Amino acid sequence: MENIRLNDTIVAVSTPVGEGGIGIVRLSGKDSLKIADKIFLSKDGKKSSEFKTYTVHYGHIIDKGQGKQKIVDEVILTVMRSPKSYTKEDVVEINCHSGIASLKGVLDLCLVNGARLAAPGEFTKRAFLNGRIDILQAEAVLDVIKAKTGLSLRSALNNMEGFFSNKINEIRKDLIGIYAYMEASIDFSEEEPKGIDKRSIFKKLSSVKSEIEEFIASSNQGRILRQGIKAVICGSPNVGKSSLMNAILKESRSIVTHIPGTTRDTIEEIVNIKGIPVTLVDTAGITDTNHIAEREGIRRSRLYLENADIALLVLDQSRKLNKDDMNIIKRIRDNKKEAIVIINKADLKCRLDVNKVRKLFKKIPLVHISALNMHGVDKLENEIKDIVWKGKAPGAGFAGASNERQLGILKRSLSDINEAVNSYKADLPIDCICVYVRSSIEGLGEITGHTITEQALDKIFSEFCIGK
Repeated sequence: MENIRLNDTIVAVSTPVGEGGIGIVRLSGKDSLKIADKIFLSKDGKKSSEFKTYTVHYGHIIDKGQGKQKIVDEVILTVMRSPKSYTKEDVVEINCHSGIASLKGVLDLCLVNGARLAAPGEFTKRAFLNGRIDILQAEAVLDVIKAKTGLSLRSALNNMEGFFSNKINEIRKDLIGIYAYMEASIDFSEEEPKGIDKRSIFKKLSSVKSEIEEFIASSNQGRILRQGIKAVICGSPNVGKSSLMNAILKESRSIVTHIPGTTRDTIEEIVNIKGIPVTLVDTAGITDTNHIAEREGIRRSRLYLENADIALLVLDQSRKLNKDDMNIIKRIRDNKKEAIVIINKADLKCRLDVNKVRKLFKKIPLVHISALNMHGVDKLENEIKDIVWKGKAPGAGFAGASNERQLGILKRSLSDINEAVNSYKADLPIDCICVYVRSSIEGLGEITGHTITEQALDKIFSEFCIGK
């Protein structure tokens, strides 16, 4: 965040702008209460600067410009004094009626009376710089905001509460102890320092190596909880793809008719499937056609299929496999795509050669459903869950790496530890091993913010909205 003045008092609207019950304007900084004194008229006549911390007060926001007092909005004002606030600064939150005119009026008055507009994520950045949270916890704030399922929310809350930070800090503390011992052995080589011996150093490094490897192995779970997966419903025209989409969503999102080719464009919706955020994509039926609109829809369908995490191939039980079905099956098999074969229209007479389908997909789950009456949908969702977690679903206590920044640092730190272990095995001088251990310490410090650069901070907080 270039040219940000951290001694300023900042203000922003902290709720989505639009019509609603409540909208919040948030102030943070040394002049928050002074600004509130100028614009807030409490029902009991007291000034905001006289209010105790963690108290809530009813009154009006008043515009005193041009010698007249004009009511801007009827509000509830909350005071949170330093250091026990989100930013560890004086914080004032003004609960207004949520409407563009009301929020803008209150925001403008704060700006006129000495505040400046907050940059994206600046409230959370101040919480980090003032020592209330570390960078892992700051990133977890964003994960909480973006959480799409209860499980992803629980994971983000665990990280926000410091579970993952504590694990990283423990490893870093162990490495600092190892590094201090090795440095002492270099500085006082004639006097063997007391404490752990060289064999203990090797065991400790090996233990750290295993812990970091576990974090990296579980990072895919964190990524899935944060970003979710993309499941593409594919198949030839009129097999029931849109009906399946509606059955999983439990609402009529896609148009369904008996006419083949009804869906000519992709339709995306995010749905919670057994705690997993799934972007479900309904695609146009893949077939040969000369219709311009249909050809474009089919081109997009193929592109989505190539980029899918899971292909949900829908076949029609009431008819035999045709050329279009076989072309799609070949595409999925050639791409070695994770897939589930869905035999739809289980309520109709079976004309499909199911044994042939099983031979074509020997290791891919096959589920019989009737999208029309919701039969088999729960079984399909369980199959999706099993493919995603591969039998290792994260529990309620899961805490770990949730983004590429954290994962990249863990991989670099593991590489440093591997080099240290290999150097030890090769009986290289102790100062060579020290270089790699120190590099790993600095890397782990980047995860929590002990050694993070301003450039990295800017990148992290640029993803936040203004007001958080």
